[in-house]
Amino acid sequence: MNFNLENIKNVTIDIPNTWNLELVLKREDAIHDFVSGNKYRKLKYNILEAQKEDKKTLLTFGGAFSNHIAAVASVGQLYGFKTIGIIRGDELESQIHNNPTLWFAKQCGMEFRFVSRTDYKLKTTSGFLDDLKHAFGDFYLIPEGGTNALAIQGCEEILTKNDKEHFDFVCTAVGTGGTISGIINSSGEQQQILGFPALKGDFLSKDISKFVTKSNWQLITDYHFGGYAKVNSELISFINRFKSDFNVPLDPVYTGKMMFGICYLIEKGFFPKHSKILAIHTGGLQGIKGMNVLLKKKNLQTIN
Repeated sequence: MNFNLENIKNVTIDIPNTWNLELVLKREDAIHDFVSGNKYRKLKYNILEAQKEDKKTLLTFGGAFSNHIAAVASVGQLYGFKTIGIIRGDELESQIHNNPTLWFAKQCGMEFRFVSRTDYKLKTTSGFLDDLKHAFGDFYLIPEGGTNALAIQGCEEILTKNDKEHFDFVCTAVGTGGTISGIINSSGEQQQILGFPALKGDFLSKDISKFVTKSNWQLITDYHFGGYAKVNSELISFINRFKSDFNVPLDPVYTGKMMFGICYLIEKGFFPKHSKILAIHTGGLQGIKGMNVLLKKKNLQTIN
């Protein structure tokens, strides 16, 4: 995957504090509109492997507004793969035209199979996968969220040599654990890696531990806002204010919650004086349209 990575910039976020902290946001979201941030990193070596195996079809899984679904559909169109999305929620089949993510994926040529939430839980079982092979033939399987060994290999390339030498803390949002695993593996010896899960609970620690050998990391589990894709007016106001102040859009599922958490930790005095903090913008901005659809239905403030 030959994407232009020159658009990635480290942008200083000037948040007043009394501890002389340096906060910088790494704009991984600038890689591409849809194959952006950690989605590019996770797909890079998977696409190379699919090409090596001479696979013609990519099959993966995701929910209603999945960044991963949009990214796989887009990369399939760019590199000539047929794409198949197994979508959680059979009720969504009649709502494609009203769903910005699924409509985009469809326009990229993705074929869908909608399954109930009960059946979706079986997606990693041999019986479920055998049914998919019978229905769709040979395909290259990419797991939900894209996390596998090849994805982690790609995420190990997020930090540059300067990032590893300059920053004391590296912060990232956490979904399935692939991005933070790659960052941990490639981090400098002196660095602390902080993960901000978008999901409720601390169960991801076990998954991450399977992929890493270092112990210089922890999950900050207080800023999920109720769970995956859950938001409230405080978070939406923060995202809009952040964009107004720094001209940087944040998505409400991942980076918005991470930046909210970082700013709150700064206020609490969590970081030692003179700390240098790097936050990774992992993309996901395509999900804003879908979130705004839901917010409008509830007559709530939308994301600018």
